[in-house]
Amino acid sequence: MTPTALTVAGSDPSGGAGIQADLKTFSALGAYGTAVLTALTAQNTRGVTGVHPVPAAFVGEQLRTLLDDVQVHATKLGMLGSAEVVREVAAVLAERRPGPVVCDPVMVATSGHRLIDDDAVAAVRTELLPITDLITPNVPEAAALLDADPADGVDEMHAQARALLELGPHAVLLKGGHLAGEESIDLLVTAAGTTVVRRPRVRTTATHGTGCTLSSAIAALAARAGGPPDWPVLVEAARDYLHRALVGGSTLEVGSGHGPVHHFAGIWAT
Repeated sequence: MTPTALTVAGSDPSGGAGIQADLKTFSALGAYGTAVLTALTAQNTRGVTGVHPVPAAFVGEQLRTLLDDVQVHATKLGMLGSAEVVREVAAVLAERRPGPVVCDPVMVATSGHRLIDDDAVAAVRTELLPITDLITPNVPEAAALLDADPADGVDEMHAQARALLELGPHAVLLKGGHLAGEESIDLLVTAAGTTVVRRPRVRTTATHGTGCTLSSAIAALAARAGGPPDWPVLVEAARDYLHRALVGGSTLEVGSGHGPVHHFAGIWAT
């Protein structure tokens, strides 16, 4: 059976983030992509100028209609936007369980535009995390979920990742890209322990959609792998893919702001 992945997220007209990035990533990594739309955005590589949410009931209808027909092997959650959408998605996932669930708690765009309200943050914390297999927050998102100050080092990252794990997900990948330094440091925390991943930081302005791309890469690889997820293996392979996409992003020359990563780096003919 063809490995099939689902993204539940918002749309990005510039193609670098949201469902557009997710579907590109699924394709690049050999998974058939399906999508449920939670919001339309007006945005480009310079920022977001507007968000038009999809009603929660219709988000649920999209999900149920899709899952009535298509077998999904892994699910990625991105921008959900409102508490009502979070609750609707959580209810469907609890009912249907379409493979491992990777949640990227999208809250603020790279430009600084707020994409989720306080009630939605609370709903993610109390209703979505307990049914999530892996959550992939960056440092500001982890702080928002915990109602705490952002971590400023590895020790605080570890403490916050453990606190997130106690809220219910099976695993936490806390991304440290917002911290200063020559290395990019991520922490993968499960009940079995902590894995610290350090890699040289890629110096580039083509960073639009990095979070979406990493989480959807993990979902695509989980769909292909089948069975219980081996998170350290999946995360390392997804980071390899993201590294290639970041390095290749500067060759695209799309837009005049923070350009997109290159989802098909090494695949497209040069």
